[in-house]
Amino acid sequence: MKASDLFVKCLEAENVEYIFGIPGEETNDLTISISESETIKFILARHEQAAAFMADVYGRLTNKVGVCLATLGPGATNLTTGVASANMDRSPLLAITGQTEITKMHKESHQNMDPVTMFTPITKWTWSIRDADGIPEILRRAFKIAAEEKKGATHLDLPVDVAKMESLLQPLSRKSGIVSGPTRSTLHGASKMILNSNAPVILVGNGCIRNNASNIIRRFANLTGFYSMNTFMGKGVISDNSPTHMGTIGIKESDYALHALKLADVVISIGYDLVEYSPKNWNGSNLKKIIHIDSTSAEVDNYYNPDIEISGDLNLTINLLMNSVKRYQNEIQINSINKQEITLAKARFRKIKKEVDWRVEQFMDDESYPIKPEKLIHDVRNVLSSEDILISDVGAHKLWIAKIFKTYSPNTCIISNGFCSMGFALPGAIGAQLACPSRKVVAMCGDGGFLMNVQELETAVRLQLPIIVVVWCDSDLGVISTKQRLEFGRNVFTNFNNPDFVKLAESFGAKGYRVTSTDEFSYVLREATKSLHIPVVIAIDIDADRNELLFRSDRFHE
Repeated sequence: MKASDLFVKCLEAENVEYIFGIPGEETNDLTISISESETIKFILARHEQAAAFMADVYGRLTNKVGVCLATLGPGATNLTTGVASANMDRSPLLAITGQTEITKMHKESHQNMDPVTMFTPITKWTWSIRDADGIPEILRRAFKIAAEEKKGATHLDLPVDVAKMESLLQPLSRKSGIVSGPTRSTLHGASKMILNSNAPVILVGNGCIRNNASNIIRRFANLTGFYSMNTFMGKGVISDNSPTHMGTIGIKESDYALHALKLADVVISIGYDLVEYSPKNWNGSNLKKIIHIDSTSAEVDNYYNPDIEISGDLNLTINLLMNSVKRYQNEIQINSINKQEITLAKARFRKIKKEVDWRVEQFMDDESYPIKPEKLIHDVRNVLSSEDILISDVGAHKLWIAKIFKTYSPNTCIISNGFCSMGFALPGAIGAQLACPSRKVVAMCGDGGFLMNVQELETAVRLQLPIIVVVWCDSDLGVISTKQRLEFGRNVFTNFNNPDFVKLAESFGAKGYRVTSTDEFSYVLREATKSLHIPVVIAIDIDADRNELLFRSDRFHE
């Protein structure tokens, strides 16, 4: 078998459905082999960075390894931002790059550079294939490493002369992974700590979504009655409709759920990833007891030194912990002082929960224009179903979405909060729509981030994907501008001009709307959801003055 054909057979054995990318001269053998596959579809992107973002979101939503492809040199360098983003957001991804002949790699030659060295700090593993017979092992290893916790990116480099070699080998078959769980002693210790606590809280993160543990965690929260909160990338693990869920942490002093976390004496962190939100922000005194529950051991951090670590399968672990808590309940004697402390803590948590809900709902009837961020997000939530998907780009709108957008199920609000690259949402929406063709997909973008990958509108039009892009317009890089004003009293180098977004959308073959009043937005968005095969772009002016609230400390509403 030709090596490039064997490579594709190995991809088929891994159940690869889509490969996102741009072909090049050094990948021609491979792309021709892909074209002959009966199960793999190649999605031509218009920029390699966008191809990686598409593979990233596809991987998140399907829990499979997303695959992207680029040629050598500039094709490989263009992939790096999207690959780094997937790796830091813990998305399973395989990046494939072409390469010059092995005989030229030791010297200067056209577009030749060392991609393995370049991808090393932004992937879990990277390798250059030098022999056709190594392909089955190398491909299996790349997929295995990408899918292992914590999930992330891998990279393979395929020289053009290796792609033309012959091999008698066949792909390796996939095997089921190892399931590990907690010991009896760690369960006993965690149960005693939980049952002796006065103000425990549950902090859920991205690992809960990656491990499909939402249902068991909801049962755990209901059993204990503990208040809970999530990181940006943990939205939907526990529904925002839960009476004891306080929403999203991660916006520092304007973050009202953070007050509850600071009041807690025991933090039960499940799938929590330090890359999203530093524990120094909620455990600055280093006095909290922490129970770390995740598929991997805890990162080393001065402000995150768990008293108990439980590493293993989350569904198995939480189920065993619930049984252990029930078993030891009768052994714990709660004195009158502790009962008073527990009652007081619950009253404080109820007050914070009330405050969080009020801040989500206070502008739901506000018709002022430019539209307030809270009102816009409320209207989007009102139009979409609970299982539709919202994808946030990076900017001030990301912070508003994290706090205000009510999320009821995992993987229905996708936020990049590890690497946080602008330009993520539009290509991400394409990956989401391919992964979930029956759901509506809305990309929320600032006018800065939207234009960073606007070329992918052509990809969406060509694929007849009815994604909806909502562009928040203020002609400014909002987060940077706001932080400059708060610290220095003025903003510099953040303002720009925008195109006519309606004409821009139409020039790509998409449908464009320019909303000029707040009451018009809901109507236009509902019309956009009726599109079956054409992308829709909705531009609307946003009240950017509200952004200062994201970074200022404020008192509770009385």
